Amino acid sequence: MEKSGTSRGPKAVPAKNKTPAPVQITAEQLLREAKERQLEYVPPPPRQKISDPEELGAFRLKKRKEFEDNIRRNRLNLSNWIKYAQWEESQKEIQRARSIWERALDIDHRAIPLWLKYAEMEMRYKQINHARNIFDRALTILPRANQFWYKYTYMEEMLGNISGCRQIFERWMKWHPDEQAWNTYIKFELRYKEFDRARQIYERLVETHPVPKNWLKYARFEETHGNIDHAREIFERAIQFLGDEYLDEKLYLAFARFEEHQKEHDRATAIYKYALDKLPQEKREDIYKAFSIHEKKYGDRGGIEAIIANKRKIKYEEDLKENPLDYDTWFDYLRLLESEEDAEQIRDGYEKAIAQVPPVMEKYYWRRYIYLWINYALFEELKALDYEKTREVYSMCIKLIPHKKFTFAKIWLMFAKFEIRQKKLSNARKVLGQSIGMCPKDKLFKGYIELEIELREFDRCRTLYEKYLEFNPQNCTTWIKYAELESILGDTDRARAIYELAVEQPILDMPEIVWKAFIDFEIDQEEYDRCRELYNRLLSKTQHIKVWLSYAQFETNNPQNGDLNIEKTRKIYRKAFDSLKNTPNSNESRLMILETWKEFEINNESDEEKIKEVEKLMPKQIKKRRKIQAEDGTDAGWEEYIDYIFPDDQAQSSSLKLLELAKKWKQTNQEN
Repeated sequence: MEKSGTSRGPKAVPAKNKTPAPVQITAEQLLREAKERQLEYVPPPPRQKISDPEELGAFRLKKRKEFEDNIRRNRLNLSNWIKYAQWEESQKEIQRARSIWERALDIDHRAIPLWLKYAEMEMRYKQINHARNIFDRALTILPRANQFWYKYTYMEEMLGNISGCRQIFERWMKWHPDEQAWNTYIKFELRYKEFDRARQIYERLVETHPVPKNWLKYARFEETHGNIDHAREIFERAIQFLGDEYLDEKLYLAFARFEEHQKEHDRATAIYKYALDKLPQEKREDIYKAFSIHEKKYGDRGGIEAIIANKRKIKYEEDLKENPLDYDTWFDYLRLLESEEDAEQIRDGYEKAIAQVPPVMEKYYWRRYIYLWINYALFEELKALDYEKTREVYSMCIKLIPHKKFTFAKIWLMFAKFEIRQKKLSNARKVLGQSIGMCPKDKLFKGYIELEIELREFDRCRTLYEKYLEFNPQNCTTWIKYAELESILGDTDRARAIYELAVEQPILDMPEIVWKAFIDFEIDQEEYDRCRELYNRLLSKTQHIKVWLSYAQFETNNPQNGDLNIEKTRKIYRKAFDSLKNTPNSNESRLMILETWKEFEINNESDEEKIKEVEKLMPKQIKKRRKIQAEDGTDAGWEEYIDYIFPDDQAQSSSLKLLELAKKWKQTNQEN
């Protein structure tokens, strides 16, 4: 007994041979064979010849029944209705054909092919009023179907009903159709030489579709018919109506070429320039080409240069759009704008340029940028003559610079000099005082001091020098300038005190020039004892050969003691020679002392004993070798150098004798 709820199907038999067949059959071959077996050739039905009315009636009844059955099966298929109506038309059954068309329109009154074929049938049988009736009905239902309007107007024009055709066009234009419909109406009027009517239609067209190409067609129409003034007026109206937003370069080109054809070259040039000012960058290329050709034909050198300048301006603007931080390009661009002498345009260019602030707060990246501000201020002051704007530019620049990290003394000084030119000395002092308070700098102190010196405000100069030295006491030039100022004012005690303070400073950038200035100051004051004291103080600090030579030169030129100066000078040379002996690596300096000493004896016509005494001290010149080390510390070989051996140097004399004995031994060995 089988268990309920279980069902066993046929057992699957596995394929015994799974290898592919030697002949493979494609799907295409299977389909082709099935088609050939299914369909057999059926010859077309024979043509019938109808010989009597009864047979014709039976044939018509049969065909009508077939058409009606097709319509009954699918009444929405318009091809069935069209075939049915066309068959009735072929049987000359016009009333029946009309009935079928009407029935079809009841099914789908929005089918444009039905209305068109219906009207075409009436036109073929010259039923004009019926055709008009069909078109009127169709246009009442579908006024936006342009095919009806085209067919209707074409029919009326072929019939010669010009006024009726015009009325249909007017009915059509009330629906504001597309541009092609208006152009068709215009061509219709032109075919019958109705130029005034065509002009009125053009006016209505540019009001309905105010695009540049319609304005161009209107202007070309007037130019073709010789109405030059009216054509120019149309171009001007188009530019005014479209405005800057919707204008096209083709309209400007056509307007300029129109003026060129009328030999109004100045007008054409003005149009090109106006277009270049109004059109955006991407639409100017064709304008530039046409303008260049026009200027080469009819313009002068200035016009051609203006075109080149405009091209350069466009190139600069493109480069700046790609890299707004290219300050060299900004300088070239602004220089080009200044050559055009349009103040507002130049000011706008400078505003755009100074807006490109360097992103890094380092002075290196601001050096070129700051000159944009400087040029802007100079433009406002010298060319625009707007002094309030100049003051505003300087103030904005100073606010922008991060003075805690770095500053530009040039800006502060130029601002102060500008205020002086405006005869506002208090403002200039405020600017410089603010600069020293915010960011003290050597150039700022020097500029402020020079200003006060020119104004003969010496008390202010003293105050500034004191602040300057508090800020940077290592600057030797400041000490010297301060002392020179006091010397010029006749206060030698203050000048001497300043020099004393200077030479007592522990650190100076160039102490030798301070000592020299101090000594020169005492020489000018004819304080020769003080000079000797200064030389001795200086020699206690340094044994530099220039100090000894200067000291000897001072004693030589000293007009105070006369012949005693020669002996004092001789003692200085001797003292210098002996002092440098204990100084390492001073052989060349000692030689220089001796040469200068000998020259001094010769110039003063001393006796031969004095000269020979100096010559006895002259050293011998010998060659020596020493090791050379490279930068990485390795040995780089040997090099020869010149050294000097003085007669009074015993240690070097013994070594010299040893060298002489070595040479003699070498010579004897060579001879043997």
